[in-house]
Amino acid sequence: MQRRLKDFFQADGNRGRAQRSTALVILGFGGGNFLRLLSNLILTRLLFPEAFGLMALVFVFLTGLQLFSDVGFNLSIIQNKRGTDPDFLNTVWSLQIIRGVILWLGACALAYPAVLIYDEPLLGQLLPVVGLTALIQGFSTTKVALANRNLQVGVQVMTDLASQLVTLIITVAIAWATGSVWSLVAGSLFGITLKVIAQHILLKGPNNRWHIERAAVWDLLGFGKYIFLGSVAGFLIIQSDRAILGAYISLTDLGIFTVGFTFATIPLDLNRALGRQVIFPLFSKFPTLDNPQNRPKVLKARRLLTYGIVAVGSALSLLSVPMIDFLYDSRYHDAGVILALMGFTVTAQVATSNYDSAYLAAGDSRQHFQLISIEALIQVTLSVLLISSFGIPGAVFALGLSKLMIYPFKVRVARRYNVWDPSTDIAALSFGWSVSAFSLYLWQDDVTIFMAAAFG
Repeated sequence: MQRRLKDFFQADGNRGRAQRSTALVILGFGGGNFLRLLSNLILTRLLFPEAFGLMALVFVFLTGLQLFSDVGFNLSIIQNKRGTDPDFLNTVWSLQIIRGVILWLGACALAYPAVLIYDEPLLGQLLPVVGLTALIQGFSTTKVALANRNLQVGVQVMTDLASQLVTLIITVAIAWATGSVWSLVAGSLFGITLKVIAQHILLKGPNNRWHIERAAVWDLLGFGKYIFLGSVAGFLIIQSDRAILGAYISLTDLGIFTVGFTFATIPLDLNRALGRQVIFPLFSKFPTLDNPQNRPKVLKARRLLTYGIVAVGSALSLLSVPMIDFLYDSRYHDAGVILALMGFTVTAQVATSNYDSAYLAAGDSRQHFQLISIEALIQVTLSVLLISSFGIPGAVFALGLSKLMIYPFKVRVARRYNVWDPSTDIAALSFGWSVSAFSLYLWQDDVTIFMAAAFG
């Protein structure tokens, strides 16, 4: 045991770094979600559900802006052979700043259209101010991507947690004093500012300075053009449900949906973080297309991640209704039913995920764009049809069905890159769906009332 612990903390090989990175990401994710939960529990008692509905709409627009301008800077640093070259890194940093300015101007420009679309005047004030977070993030150091490239994420995790703690303290203090939605905005701005400054100071690596190298720009755009197009489609996948829901239900109902959705997507957020900070770097170091002997190494990591995340999602599905009733007041009861229903969707998404690391690590961003575009088309079509007819249940069903319909397309590409693992996918789906079905059986009275109200 002592030897294993020593190897875990001191081993400097790829395996040791991957294990430590996984543990640290999980630690940071768990700590971050504890802080978010604590913040949410306090704020739901200080603010009305409409505040969370408003912020959900604000972040639909802000996330859209960020994804519509994403050209994969961090992925490029991890994937590109010049990923440690100071000229390349400084070019990335300079372009990030330009992107941040454009995003903030875009948030200002979207403020008035948002007011017209949702008939909510406060959106016109919130969007330009919340948009400043994108401007601040533009100054983030490239040391973050270098740490991910080398599977060294300790300081990054700690700065994330520190910024979330500051966000919690400031948000709660202002909410207690004012009872205003602006408390959520102020906390976000202070938190992201602290995080950017801390990472510049604490992370190891070369400091950034303003520099734009033409060759680096073309290199970035060559890889990033399909990341950009894929991110446009990704916006439709990530935010289309709330964007469409906002036009059919009240801000109060949207706030309740956001609470349930936030809990349901905890496994997805963890899966995304580990995929980005562990699985993708492993695929970069051990490509499966050029060297088939690497396949067992990377698939073992993906398999462990998939089973672990599905188990987390299954636990949340089982606890759904009583957990929400325990944590929140009666206004949020339906969020527990939404969490239970989301179990099927979450399982489908996790069980079929992280194949994209194989082709992105190989520099095939075009394939990423093609797959995500197909998924976006399917999901938006289903969302419009089902949400307009069934409201919130329609949103949940649309998400789940779209993950099943895109799977055959993912399989075709995964087979080409020698990474398809059907036994893992089937086992994860079977276990997750069985637990979700049992969860609906346990809370059938609540589910029946919720579904009757939606369909009746």
